Amino acid sequence: MDAVGGKRINIRHIIFILMALAVALPLIFKLGLPLRVTDEVRDVYGFIDSLPENSTVLISFDHDTSTLPEMVPLAEAILRHCFRNNIKVIGLALLAEGAAVGDDNLRRIAGEYHKEYGRDYLFLGFRPQFTVAILSMGEDIAREFPRDYRGVDIHNYPIMNNIKNYKDISAVISIADGDMPLYWINYAQARYGVKVIPEVTAVMATTMYPFLQSGQLVGLVAGLKGAAEYEKLLGKPGLASKGMDAQSTAHILIVLLIIVGNVVYFINRRKMRI
Repeated sequence: MDAVGGKRINIRHIIFILMALAVALPLIFKLGLPLRVTDEVRDVYGFIDSLPENSTVLISFDHDTSTLPEMVPLAEAILRHCFRNNIKVIGLALLAEGAAVGDDNLRRIAGEYHKEYGRDYLFLGFRPQFTVAILSMGEDIAREFPRDYRGVDIHNYPIMNNIKNYKDISAVISIADGDMPLYWINYAQARYGVKVIPEVTAVMATTMYPFLQSGQLVGLVAGLKGAAEYEKLLGKPGLASKGMDAQSTAHILIVLLIIVGNVVYFINRRKMRI
């Protein structure tokens, strides 16, 4: 501690304040730090961008609420791309906590693009026994989800007029914080041939790469960085871009503090020898 103006200042307090500013300021003010877009994210973007208007994708919210800081930006980015390109979205959840989150994400982003529930998007809700649910939808989606999240017969909605099973779906997008995309790969992609796109937490990315390299996946969007890359391709920076800026400034501050700490250490060491 140093004495300044008769008071004792704890260096740790200064470091905590600097770190708080390094994280908070990028979340308030737009920095737009450089970000390289990886090939696997670009592949997902290119695939969605190439779909004809009025195509339908199925988005499964396969995550808990503990990973929302990564899951929400991932979901928002892909939903904005779909609705911007007039692609219809059918949502569901194979984990219970993902149901409320998925419904909220769909309603918010659909509202930004003035999309109509039942015509442009639909949320089917939650189903347990995810293996059975995935296989059942390969035969008939209405058999597994006869009613939507609101309790209404899904045949009452125009979006389901020409949708029976995976043959009528352009892709399944699994927004997951665990290994749920593996079940979509094993039971939906391998058996029914539907294209699968995982959007996962950063720690799950390594699990997906073997399937990406084998050609079983369209692409991969992983973690906050992947979401930020997708936002960059969309030209619409959001939560992920701000989060990456905050993360980067925090890392830069840590590096500077290490450098300053070492410089002070060697200066003091030299003074002690004199």
